[in-house]
Amino acid sequence: MSKRRLEGIYGILPPDLPLARMLELAEAALAGGVRILQLRDKKQGFKRALKRARRLAEMVRAHNALLIVNDRPQLALESGADGVHLGRSDMPKSLVTLRAELRAESPPSGGKELIIGVSCQGDAAFARHVLDEGADYVSFGAVFPSQTKREAAPIGLPRLAKARKLFPDANICAIGGITLEALPAVRRAGADCAAVSRALFASSDVVDCARRMTAAWREAAMLAS
Repeated sequence: MSKRRLEGIYGILPPDLPLARMLELAEAALAGGVRILQLRDKKQGFKRALKRARRLAEMVRAHNALLIVNDRPQLALESGADGVHLGRSDMPKSLVTLRAELRAESPPSGGKELIIGVSCQGDAAFARHVLDEGADYVSFGAVFPSQTKREAAPIGLPRLAKARKLFPDANICAIGGITLEALPAVRRAGADCAAVSRALFASSDVVDCARRMTAAWREAAMLAS
């Protein structure tokens, strides 16, 4: 299991963008200090998605950052991404079995073990289950009402703080409706990282927004330590 802890701003790229626009937004976020990006290419065929993911992985590596692929373990493995993020409905098998299969398919030398993250919404029992099976991080949310996933019922900061108490050693990512102004409160509630999409990538100046977000998170983390 990966021992690398995810921390800070976790940028979720808008899904299925034209390649040039996707790379432009990714480069802007990385230039602003974001060190975790997620690719959500759900509508792309595998070969096309693989070419896109490899281009993005190369860019992310150049910034010493992490690339997480949404829902598609094989795509993450073959593209050279750092990890995969799974929704509850995207887990047809146990994480133990999935990790063993991915490990078996990794190159015999120089291969890295994928980070595996899992969406838990507000379900503490499910979070405990996937952590026991070896998930590297779990996400909780939507913390606030989300423009990206309007159907997600907000869990609020108190339930995020409760998750921190229930899982003191877990790597917890907060997600859903998180704005620049909300980052200090999310960090105080105990999140290790904050996933943002619209609040970052819909900005008129993504580089500046990323800088302000990473600075706000860093300051909140210092005050919490």
